Amino acid sequence: MTKRGEMAARGRALCARLALFCGAVSFLGVPAVAQEVFPSHPIQLIVPQPPGGVADLHARPFAMALERVLKQPVVVMNKPGAGSVMGTQFVANSRPDGYTLLIAMPGFFITPPVDILNGRPPKFRIEQFTPIARLSAEPLVMVVQPGRQWKSVADLIADAKRRPGAITFASSGLYTSLHLQMEFFAASAGINLRHVPYNGAGPAVIALLGGHVDALASGPGPVLKKIASGGLVALAMSGDKRLAELPEVPTLKELGLNVEYYQQVGIVARKEAPAQALAVLRDAAKRAVKDPDFATALTNLGTGVSYLDASEYQKQWARDTKSIAEVLQRIGKQID
Repeated sequence: MTKRGEMAARGRALCARLALFCGAVSFLGVPAVAQEVFPSHPIQLIVPQPPGGVADLHARPFAMALERVLKQPVVVMNKPGAGSVMGTQFVANSRPDGYTLLIAMPGFFITPPVDILNGRPPKFRIEQFTPIARLSAEPLVMVVQPGRQWKSVADLIADAKRRPGAITFASSGLYTSLHLQMEFFAASAGINLRHVPYNGAGPAVIALLGGHVDALASGPGPVLKKIASGGLVALAMSGDKRLAELPEVPTLKELGLNVEYYQQVGIVARKEAPAQALAVLRDAAKRAVKDPDFATALTNLGTGVSYLDASEYQKQWARDTKSIAEVLQRIGKQID
């Protein structure tokens, strides 16, 4: 055998031995390459709204708390546009590796069925995502002009039945959570109200204070001082219990109306993310919400921690999806 032939034969023998070794390792169930531990590099937390808004003010303290748990940087990135659609699409199209998370706001649940209602392909689907945790859930307060004659929800309902469509309510825009809440109320009460959309919650509150509309459903923060000063009258709120700041204001459920609604803020990831990564993120979120700095940040925001783990948050998704679909059928197709 020539020298070249001997070298070739040795090479073939070496390859054969390596193949046998790899086969033995595989047979014994020992991985040839160690699996990467999650997380091994920074995580992105996408905020689909501009800096300074509710989503952003949740994301930044939560990211800091999550960093302390995971021992990896958690980078907050604002990707606003098209009513939070741009940021949500960014996460929907990201690698499903657990390293890109989304702050989910009410529009996360509302946008897909609105697209379908208006005959458009959905810009994203809720089914593309999986829950990590719910961070907070803020009930809405139904407030009215003090110059109106209503002293209670019963008064407003009775007047609405006498004058169908005459009573107006403001919202932060068509198909927004403030719009849907008043429609939930009207449907449960069996009345018709007239919707007047504004470009944001701030302008809607100003319109109510100015007497341009009759009523509004709002998060507590923007209206608490106005209620205390007598500038607005609070009739009811949409949570399952009364607010500590408004102990005299009943819930709609107390009044016999089947309405319970919250503006929720949660964390979600791509559904196809590895199970191990999702488990780590869910455990880390559970620990992060207990961080005193995070709790203080939400208290300063006028809300508080209302944590749900992934399984409970998933159940809330199902309830919200069902109720939103029902109220959208009531509202019907409109120009948005």
